[in-house]
Amino acid sequence: MRIANDWKDYIIHDTSDGVKLESWGGKVLQRPDPQIIWKTEHKTDLWEKADAVYHRSVKGGGEWEYKKKLPESWTISYKDLKFIIRPTGFKHTGLFPEQAVNWDFMQDKIRNAGRPVKVLNLFAYTGGATLACAQAGASVSHVDASKGMVQWARENAQVSGLSDKPIRWLVDDCEKFVAREIRRGNFYDGIVMDPPSYGRGPGGEVWKLEDCVYDLVKLCANVLSDKPLFFLLNSYTTGLSPSVMAYILSEVLQKKFGGQVTAEEIGLPVNCASMPLPCGSTAIWQA
Repeated sequence: MRIANDWKDYIIHDTSDGVKLESWGGKVLQRPDPQIIWKTEHKTDLWEKADAVYHRSVKGGGEWEYKKKLPESWTISYKDLKFIIRPTGFKHTGLFPEQAVNWDFMQDKIRNAGRPVKVLNLFAYTGGATLACAQAGASVSHVDASKGMVQWARENAQVSGLSDKPIRWLVDDCEKFVAREIRRGNFYDGIVMDPPSYGRGPGGEVWKLEDCVYDLVKLCANVLSDKPLFFLLNSYTTGLSPSVMAYILSEVLQKKFGGQVTAEEIGLPVNCASMPLPCGSTAIWQA
């Protein structure tokens, strides 16, 4: 497992019975996590001192219970990057801290490329990967279907001092955007994608990751440059193992470009436990 252990502003204190106890820049939150199936005793009194607790609804979704008054949003840092944290009605805060291991990987590849690098960030959310790649010197196309998420990402770029970097902010369907880029002859040296497990398109089309991911990776291979650097595929779908994702990247990319494929879980350290918390998986093809 690759562990994002360089955080200063984010901490997982403890986990138990479907809930993780976290600090985001000193704000203590309790949030559900379906992977936490153990029911261990609480190992810190911070459980009783949480600033806010997210309660799931049996009807879906849920809501925050605020024990203390919190600002609507606040900023945390990862190394030289800054992110706006804003608790949402769907339990999320606008950031997946475990992705820091991938930010570090991509920055290293970009800085050592010795040439200009173009990166395509698909399903780009609030822009963690976009900011990391731009900071390392790449030009980035940031694509997400949600106008609100793209705006949030732009705000993150502003607080990180990266507003002047060559970033294209695009509210678009990722698959349709890639198809158009192929027709336009626009190519990229790196691709990172974090597709949803399940969703519906604007016309009611059903997206199920297990059914669609192979075709999407195959499509994206056609928008890679002649000498690409990397392709990252993230998944939070429990039914899609790292080995399955590695197999897809090997079949589609390694046969065409050579290089190597790796795939591992990514996770975060837990203060009150000897084991890290698994937080998803990433398969990587790299030259």
